[in-house]
Amino acid sequence: MRAESFIARRLYYKQEEQNRSSRPAIRVAVAGIVIGMTVMILTLCVVIGFKRTVTDKVACFGAHIQVVNFDNNNTYEMKPVEVSDSMLSVLRAIPHVTEAKAFLTKPGIIKTDKQFQGIILKAADDWSRFAPNVEEGHLPESDKEVMLSRTLCQKLQLAVGDEVYCYFVGENVRVRRWTLAGIYATGFEEADSRFILAQPSVVRRLNGWDDSQASGIELYVDNLARLEQTADRVWYATANHLDRDGNAYYSQTLEQLNPAVFAWLDLLDMNVVVIILLMLLVSGFNIISGLIILILDNIYLIGVLKALGASNGFVRRIFITEAAMLVGKGMAWGNLLGLGLAALQYFSRWIPLDASTYYIGYVPIAFPWYLIVALNIGVALISFLIILAPSSVATRISPSQVMRYD
Repeated sequence: MRAESFIARRLYYKQEEQNRSSRPAIRVAVAGIVIGMTVMILTLCVVIGFKRTVTDKVACFGAHIQVVNFDNNNTYEMKPVEVSDSMLSVLRAIPHVTEAKAFLTKPGIIKTDKQFQGIILKAADDWSRFAPNVEEGHLPESDKEVMLSRTLCQKLQLAVGDEVYCYFVGENVRVRRWTLAGIYATGFEEADSRFILAQPSVVRRLNGWDDSQASGIELYVDNLARLEQTADRVWYATANHLDRDGNAYYSQTLEQLNPAVFAWLDLLDMNVVVIILLMLLVSGFNIISGLIILILDNIYLIGVLKALGASNGFVRRIFITEAAMLVGKGMAWGNLLGLGLAALQYFSRWIPLDASTYYIGYVPIAFPWYLIVALNIGVALISFLIILAPSSVATRISPSQVMRYD
């Protein structure tokens, strides 16, 4: 063990054990680092968790990428495209695409004796991804069943097992009667208030389409950070192809389909940056003040060491090492507290949110470990740079000054 490290460790444990004048100030400095790390880790966990949860809820009805008819006019009365097995195989082979399936939509009106509501009847080849949102009953299993949201059921006073009547306007008004098989809730009110889930055969019969026709294709990816790159590959795979009826394909990402939602989510990134910068400033001030107090509290030791021939660099390294130990202690406790609180919220969901405003009824948590590790490395490096400046105070103390100070 080098002499500087040995002396620094002795000073550190001496400060911990004895009732010295610097002890309260050092505790305040360490507490500031703990609070800063806790707030920064919680900020990352909450914001990343919130963005992922909202994105997943929006994707329940729009997928990460949609491939539709190029001639669509941005309504749910979509023109059909051919969805062949070969097309689905090509899309599923694109890197990061985890799922590709046909979907169908049809706008209509749901009516009861006292209420009516405009709705979008939506069907897909596979609803398994939607299963976590089912609150009561089950997903539609036949062309005689549909599923409504909790929002629609409360407004229309419907319960599982009730008959549901829907009206569809075309050349003639058509009425369809189904049984309410289940109730879902995503918390995304804009979608919950209008989507009814059904089997694909129901929508195909309403639209007069055959089994190979659909409103489009929904694709899900395993890495949203590569969404744009994956969307480009989907575009190259579909843009220059025509289906059997001469229809061209057109692809859009989830962000392009919901620009307002994602513009709002992007603002959260600025909040993260501002909070982290503020916490770094607070922690940096605590580190500087703590180190200066350490130096002043050990000014007699500095004079003795210099009188014995110790160089300025030797003395400086002692206090840099001791300050690094205090910073390390604060960071360790900050990580433990921040991750502990995040884990508590992750498992218990004890902090609620207004679902009508935030699309979710609790504060969501994610653990982006790569960002947490990067944050710790960044804080450690910045702390080291902050320590360098006040540590130079020790080099300006001379033995003669200490004699007068003593």
